[in-house]
Amino acid sequence: MSKEGFNWKSLFINETENDTKKEESTKVTQPNLSNQTTHINKFPEEKIAQVSQDNFANPFVNEILNVYEKGFESLNLDNFDFFEMYKSVVAVGITNPQSYQMAFMMGKSIKPDLTKEYLLEKSKFYIEEINKVHTKYDTTGNAKKQDLSNLVQKEKESLTVSISDLEAKILQMQQELQEKKSLLANIDSKNEQELRELQLKIEANNFAKQKIVDSINLVISGINQYL
Repeated sequence: MSKEGFNWKSLFINETENDTKKEESTKVTQPNLSNQTTHINKFPEEKIAQVSQDNFANPFVNEILNVYEKGFESLNLDNFDFFEMYKSVVAVGITNPQSYQMAFMMGKSIKPDLTKEYLLEKSKFYIEEINKVHTKYDTTGNAKKQDLSNLVQKEKESLTVSISDLEAKILQMQQELQEKKSLLANIDSKNEQELRELQLKIEANNFAKQKIVDSINLVISGINQYL
């Protein structure tokens, strides 16, 4: 097994990676636990990320856990080290003290000079690499979140200004509408006197014209009759 660089799927940036994944097909035979001496030990209480209701509600938890697990696989170093120890212990039972003894014995059969100190030292490498990736994507994710938040805020401000402008225009139009309605309602009364005077003048004009015409026609009749 050779050390490979991180080829983890990006969580926040769309990246295309065509790297070929290598898988180990060799399986190490596990020692028979029935021949091991049983030790009654209390397993140390360690803080492990617990699955909560919030995790179930988060649709990305399983996807991102899978990313980290694959990334952890890609870090596997040569020979038997903490990675193989971890895999063996998890396979048998992470809270079973015997699984650690069995995995260590299996490791010793592969790497005779294997020590507890060596395993703990190598564990730091994996944690450091995982933390690096976490920091990278945490920084990327928060940066993108901030960019989106800024964009949303700008859009909100722009829409707020547009809405205020439209509300002002609507208010102005409502005022103008009310004024027009008022003018419409008062237009008859406003012009009533003038309309009445005009009508009377029209009637007076007709009467005056008819009176003078009638007078002229009367004289014409007299001329025709008496002369």
